[in-house]
Parts: sequence; structure tokens; C-alpha cells
Amino acid sequence: MPNQISQVPAISPVVIRERTGSISTAEIISVLKGEITGLHIKQAFSTQIAEEITANFIRNPGRKERKDGVPGEYVGASHYRKDAAAYFAEAKTARPYVEALFGNLVDPVRGLFAALKRELHNQGIELRLARSEQGRANVCRALSWSGGDAYALEPHDDVAQVLCAGNDYELPAVANNIVAALNFYPSMAEQGGNLRLWSHKPTVTDRKSQGVETTGYPYSAAYLESVPCRDFQLKAGDIGLIDGGFVHGVTRQSGNGKPRLVLNSFFGFARPDLVLWWT
Repeated sequence: MPNQISQVPAISPVVIRERTGSISTAEIISVLKGEITGLHIKQAFSTQIAEEITANFIRNPGRKERKDGVPGEYVGASHYRKDAAAYFAEAKTARPYVEALFGNLVDPVRGLFAALKRELHNQGIELRLARSEQGRANVCRALSWSGGDAYALEPHDDVAQVLCAGNDYELPAVANNIVAALNFYPSMAEQGGNLRLWSHKPTVTDRKSQGVETTGYPYSAAYLESVPCRDFQLKAGDIGLIDGGFVHGVTRQSGNGKPRLVLNSFFGFARPDLVLWWT
């Protein structure tokens, strides 16, 4: 086991933007280009839609317990620690359950995807779901983290899992650019459950020193001790968008028995003229 504290993490500058209202495609593109590290839009979609999505998650027959060492429940497919064949097969099986999250609602995730697709198309850039011979990704997945220690979701980065996804995916090319993590929050616990973002963007060497080279999960409290961090105080109806290459996690949650529910997607440039979107 490597000495997990030997490496002193470099502090990376962060640009944070928080405001109320609807998200703009210009802001999304700014995150993709590395101009903004973290974006928190409050009251970005209606509480009525948020409540209906939450109810649809709770009664969803496709809801499963995670079995990959990251505690929580989910609807949809995750590429984490799976080869492309397994991931795209899971995405296909889960598709009707992901659709069922929205029922007859106007789907805010697909709405954002469609708006961004139009804007990028005007710039000569294609945006599409990641795919292979086995199928294609879904537009999002729903996750309710249930870790019970200091964090509901331990500190991690999203780049390692993309970089090490394997040659049968289109995804690894995105890891050379920014892997953006997009989160819609239909439901939040009364206390905690905040998104914490550290001012540290680990390198391959950093990950090796921490024994998280292929997963980016989890970074120890000791490793992050000297690194400044910022908490986003989230509420139902908010959207968070971050550069997933920076270490981030979810603080412990407590209170009203409501699930902390997130609709999550990843996207990023695979080539200058192509942005891929997946879960």
C-alpha cells in the first residue's frame, strides 16, 4: 500500500459562480472550456417537477442498490468499473426506468442537452450520447448516496475512471480535456448533503501516490487536510456543474428523511468538433 500522505497536493485555482435562475448554455460551455470550475444555479427548475421526479424515483421498479463499493441506490447505468459491453447493455436495460423518472413531465435534463446541442451545432461542434456497437448511453442516471461516515459520498475525482475506461470506449479521449459533471437535485436532505469542492486537480502521479489510479476514489482526509475547499449549499430544484477533475465529495446528511436525490450526467470534448455525453 503506498504511503498515502507522502505527496503534498498542489493547490489549483478555482473559479466559482453561484446565482439564482435558469442555467445558460454559455455557462455550460465555460465549464467545458475550463473558464469556470464550479457553477451552482439555485432554483434552476421548478419544485413541482423536482417533487414528481423524486416520487417517480421512490416507486421506480428499476431502482437498485449499488454493488461497486460506493454506497447508495440508483436508477440507470454507470460506466464506473465496467467495460463498454457491460455498460451499454446496462444502459439499454435501464432506459425505460430512466424514462419513467420523468413520466409525462418536461424533462429538464433532456431540455438542457437539447439546448446545448443546438448551441454547439452553431459553433460547428457535434454533441451526442456516447455509443459503441453495443448501444448508446442514457441522458442521465438517478442516484441517492447513503454513505454514513464523514461523507455521504467520499472525496473523489471523475477523470481517473474515464481515463481508465478501456479501449472499447470512446470515453478515454475526454479525459485529456475537461470531464464535466452535471447534477440536477430533485430532493435534498434537511441538513448536510452539500457538494464540497477542493482546490486540487490530481495528476496521474497524485492518483498513484494515493492508490486510486484507476478509480479516483476515495481520497483520504489526511491527503486533503491542507487543501482549501468550498461547499455548495444545495436545495431541491438546484443545478450543480463542475469540472469533475477537481476532487469533490458529498458531506454527511441528516434530518427530514427525504432522500438526497441527484440526476447525474458527464460530458466533455473527445475532439475539438465532438462533445460526448454519458453516465
